[in-house]
Amino acid sequence: MAQEVAVSEIVGQVLAELGARTVFGVVGSGNFRMTNAMIEHGATYYAARHEMGAACMADAFSRITDEVSVVSLHQGCGLTNALTGITEAAKCHTPLIVLAADTAVGDVTSNFFIDQDAVAAGAGAIPMRIHSARTAAADAARAYNVARRERATVVLSVPVDLQEQRVARPSGRTPTALPPTAVRPDAADIEQLVTLLGRAERPVVVGGRGARGAKAELRELADLTGALLIASGGGRGIFEGHEWALDIMGGFATEESAALVREADLIVGFGVALNDWTTRGGTLTENAALVQVDDRAAAIGKHRLVDLGILGDAAAVARAACDALRDGGPRVGYRTPDVAERVRRGRYWRDQPVEHVDEPGHVDPAALTNRLDAMLPLERVVSVDGGNVNAYPGAHFRVPDEQGYCLPLSFQSIGLGLASSIGAAIARPDRLSVLGVGDGAFLMAAAELDTAVRLGLGMIILVYNDDAYGAEVHLFPDASPKEEEIVRFPDTDIAAIARGYGCDAITVRSLDDLGGVSEWLESPRERPLVIDAKITGRPSFLMKMGHDFTGTGGGH
Repeated sequence: MAQEVAVSEIVGQVLAELGARTVFGVVGSGNFRMTNAMIEHGATYYAARHEMGAACMADAFSRITDEVSVVSLHQGCGLTNALTGITEAAKCHTPLIVLAADTAVGDVTSNFFIDQDAVAAGAGAIPMRIHSARTAAADAARAYNVARRERATVVLSVPVDLQEQRVARPSGRTPTALPPTAVRPDAADIEQLVTLLGRAERPVVVGGRGARGAKAELRELADLTGALLIASGGGRGIFEGHEWALDIMGGFATEESAALVREADLIVGFGVALNDWTTRGGTLTENAALVQVDDRAAAIGKHRLVDLGILGDAAAVARAACDALRDGGPRVGYRTPDVAERVRRGRYWRDQPVEHVDEPGHVDPAALTNRLDAMLPLERVVSVDGGNVNAYPGAHFRVPDEQGYCLPLSFQSIGLGLASSIGAAIARPDRLSVLGVGDGAFLMAAAELDTAVRLGLGMIILVYNDDAYGAEVHLFPDASPKEEEIVRFPDTDIAAIARGYGCDAITVRSLDDLGGVSEWLESPRERPLVIDAKITGRPSFLMKMGHDFTGTGGGH
């Protein structure tokens, strides 16, 4: 007779054995047994201090590794505590399973009761559930495969009474992990793309997060057609090291990079949304023929009209176009000697002049970031929080490749960066995790310093401290001092707070105060270094542009 086990163990076993080997969470009574079941079957568990932190850690981990990870949550309030992080993951199509306990079937009077399926759907995630003890293994496997194949965030609800029911452990026929399938492009679409590339004199190839698995094919396509290469925020690093590649497109681009994109006569985007952030409200793409390649039909033309939309896998489309173009040999296209110099000069923010701001007792954020960029090892993963200061770490810190950048700004929330950088550190323990965060966002999530210390993560946490919600200060320059009081705060000793959690910490008021960073880099790096940088009150370059393409708020 087959051994009978609890549904909670079946769910944990199936998810772990299918490939969900990394779990983040906050454990309560409802998810205690399921979490232990995943650990028993080979998964590694990382305890966060808050459910939103757990969701952001898992989101960052999966973005960097492309693996399905799990967020384990208590029913009701555990799920709602994590909701901002879940929404961020869903908006970014992160392959993630939110394993959430649920109230007992029919128990609508429980304090924990909410309509979890409606909440998940409202946040953009896919609601799924374990329906019965008999179907538990199949339900869990289906949730895993939806997350993996559709690159989706799935909320898998498991009622607490159902978890205790017993069922025969699966034997013989076992659940199978289904690999993602590449969408093959239509031949007529490839023919149109090849025609456009053949006519273009100044083509640009843009790689987004959806093109990360196609960087070799995209580089060859650009080499054959004389195109410049540039990445969106989600795909940053994909073209790093190529002599004809610019760094990043959109709001974080240098002005020379933006000008080169703006002067293109053809822009071909692979796995990129072409949203207002990437296109500066459409101003970077308005003069060019625009092609969008994506394996989701709903993504094509969502943010702006395109001249040609191609449904297909990025690598497959680029490969087919290369096959058609290869016999003709490489073209000069946009790759002239003059443009080569412009690319070299305009690629990185570190090479741009920094306007000197004299504000005694405060350090300029651009100069500070450039100096740290030179000091820190390039083998890094840079994570960026939201708000006025995000342009400095988001644009000035260089990255080594596409696994070196995490940009959790799809929901435009602040406060997600610290947990995201912890997830990034776990995903790439061989690299230095570097976070750039404002003081407001940092203090929202400071409890996760305990997680970083407990895990012994040697990471850099750079807090741009202007004692304010700086975006709002700069968005309303005509506000009176009285009106500004609601977004300004007294000076906070963030270094002291960090030491209280067990971090190393320094306070920086000028570039001469960075000796502690050098000392930490030479140490065993067994705990985070928090840099409390008292920055000048200058607006970031995004704010100086008028914020016309970044949404309606700088923080939330």
